[in-house]
Amino acid sequence: MTYLINNAADFAAEAVRGFAAAHPQYVTAVHGGVVRSTETPPGQPALVVGGGSGHYPAFAGWVGPGIGHGAPCGNIFSSPSASQVYSVARSAENGGGVILGFGNYAGDVLHFGAAAEKLRAEGIDVRIVMVSDDIASNTADKHRDRRGIAGDLPVFKIAGAAIEAGADIDEAERVAWKANDATRSFGLAFDGCTLPGAEEPLFHVEDGQMAIGLGIHGEPGVEDVPMGRADEVADLLFDGVMNEAPEGHGDRVAVLLNGLGTVKYEELFVVYGQIADRLAERGLNVARPEVGEFVTSLDMAGLSLTVVFLDDELERFWLAPADTPAYRRGEVAGERTERTSVYEVGEEPVPEASEPSRELAGRLRDVLALFEQVCADNEHELGRLDAVAGDGDHGAGMRAGSHGAAAAGQTAIERGAGARTVLVHAGTAWSESAGGTSGALWGAALTAAGGAFEDSDGADERRKVAAIVAAVDAVRRLGGAQVGDKTMIDAAVPFVDTLQGEFDRTGDLAASVAAAASAAREAADKTADLTARLGRSRVLGSKSVGTPDPGAESFTLLATALADHLGDH
Repeated sequence: MTYLINNAADFAAEAVRGFAAAHPQYVTAVHGGVVRSTETPPGQPALVVGGGSGHYPAFAGWVGPGIGHGAPCGNIFSSPSASQVYSVARSAENGGGVILGFGNYAGDVLHFGAAAEKLRAEGIDVRIVMVSDDIASNTADKHRDRRGIAGDLPVFKIAGAAIEAGADIDEAERVAWKANDATRSFGLAFDGCTLPGAEEPLFHVEDGQMAIGLGIHGEPGVEDVPMGRADEVADLLFDGVMNEAPEGHGDRVAVLLNGLGTVKYEELFVVYGQIADRLAERGLNVARPEVGEFVTSLDMAGLSLTVVFLDDELERFWLAPADTPAYRRGEVAGERTERTSVYEVGEEPVPEASEPSRELAGRLRDVLALFEQVCADNEHELGRLDAVAGDGDHGAGMRAGSHGAAAAGQTAIERGAGARTVLVHAGTAWSESAGGTSGALWGAALTAAGGAFEDSDGADERRKVAAIVAAVDAVRRLGGAQVGDKTMIDAAVPFVDTLQGEFDRTGDLAASVAAAASAAREAADKTADLTARLGRSRVLGSKSVGTPDPGAESFTLLATALADHLGDH
């Protein structure tokens, strides 16, 4: 468990602040994360690597010459928001474009992708590299559709070295993908990790068992097997990785044995002794093995093995110097000069609004406050549902996102905002406060709903229905889910279909939302019978059967609260 916290909701942000204070020669804190505190050469591509907090030394610990130029840092196990990624990338970019590197997780894909679109709209060349090394998360023929775990380090290390050696953005992107395609990882856990402020781990492994194919966001493994001795664990990891070796690979490899938080160095050395023997038996020559903690999962009891199948180019960049707070090798050439400026985030403007729009904005503010209360009341239960086949953070994410949205809505009201601006500001705040997939989707939903209103006028009942429909359409478009995938969409689509049909028939908004909420409740309950086909839960297959989808459940709770609110008012 985490012993030293002030407020669980502020833990990640306070950790980043303290990290930057502890390493001023390497990093400067900016909105959303850190960037190098030293200047980079004009025209050099910026490698911006990031993800959720809770994985130190990933990702902030790798910012410095030879690896990263910046790291956006999300909440615990949640992706940084699009605005955080954008802020860090704008601060790191120095005329050579930006490569955004992250593990292949749904929330990261959504938020980094949204930031990339905004950067491109400003004329910045942006490339995206998603690390996908975890062999337990998909089949060999879909390597780039796997999730990223400890392979993040060698992929980013190799890409950063290529940039340090003079690669432009095209060449650096090519090398990064080449490294990713040559990297395989496999992990296991003996027990789960505990989120800051929580009393129990996200999952437990039964005594005498170990969970194979764990994730690094607190997800349980895909299979439980009897606990083995150290050499048996080493053999299991080694055989798993080598069974996935790319065709035609050479005899040189980079090897990373990674502790996830509780398994300590002496234990790792015992395991690595057996792995070294197995490598020698296979005639594989190891280029600078690494044994230690590189991509952790808070206090998870587990470890993972990563192998990069090298050629001359990859080996040269793997062995190249690097100088970061958490990873140092050799001496990086060149003079380091202190950074003179970073991108500053400004306050979003508030357009002039009419009195009818301000009145509607006040009612929307009340709905946002209601959502905040519902999410706070149901945080534990939503987290429990998510922990069955996910990482257990859905309740915390919904609480943080709704709190941020309610606060941003109130601030906008105080500045004279109309209905559109209140929802747009609330959407941005929900995305940034929550991070992760739910943060991106609910942020997009509120923003799209705001787009259906005007700051210059009020809205009739039909316009309000159109705003709700626009919100669900944005979730469907951005998330890419279909009914039956076991996501929020399974409840949202029946909700909006019923809403439109009932309103067209009766013209009664409150009654139509009430009927729609009932349809959402029935659909959300039925998700217990489904097997997840998207997101982290997909990896765990049948483990999600019997448990309703947490996203569908949270949507239904908010829809029901909205129906009750409209009925009362």
